Amino acid sequence: MVFLSSARVVLDQADISRAVRRISHEIVENSRGSDDLIILGIPTRGVPLARRIAETVAQIEGHPVPCGAIDVTLYRDDLPLREVRALEPTDIPAQGIDGCTVVLVDDVLYSGRTIRAALDAVHDLGRPAIVRLAVMIDRGHRELPIRPDFIGKNLPTAKDETVRVRFVEVDGVDDVMIDSESVGDADAG
Repeated sequence: MVFLSSARVVLDQADISRAVRRISHEIVENSRGSDDLIILGIPTRGVPLARRIAETVAQIEGHPVPCGAIDVTLYRDDLPLREVRALEPTDIPAQGIDGCTVVLVDDVLYSGRTIRAALDAVHDLGRPAIVRLAVMIDRGHRELPIRPDFIGKNLPTAKDETVRVRFVEVDGVDDVMIDSESVGDADAG
């Protein structure tokens, strides 16, 4: 028995750039500007995506937009089941989040458990006026009633497929790939 892996690129660097611009414009439109807007990325790949969105919103609006990071590791309901990784720093802009519009940013939305953990973490830090969610990929298969407000691409997947988002800041390349593993016979040609 042989395990075959086939990966295909579904978004390249130009596609990611267009998605970031579109998400940024949608955030500005939805928020009616960028006053009281804070963008928080969820490590690991949500952080560079959040920074790109914040930079693009700043270009659109003509002034800086606070951006930070929020580690949700200790808020996860599946922590005992997951491989423990080093905690990432939580970096909340100096003005805090009370009364602000907070946009949580992650690379892939799958079950919704990471976002549930992020909501718990946000509410431990303050009381935002509104919390929104931006993701590069929404792949479906939700286990919780969580829906993104801003989506780079809806990408229906099978449960046995893996979506890999890569950013230059972390991986040296910008792309989104789907990996599917299938069990096959080595002689099946």
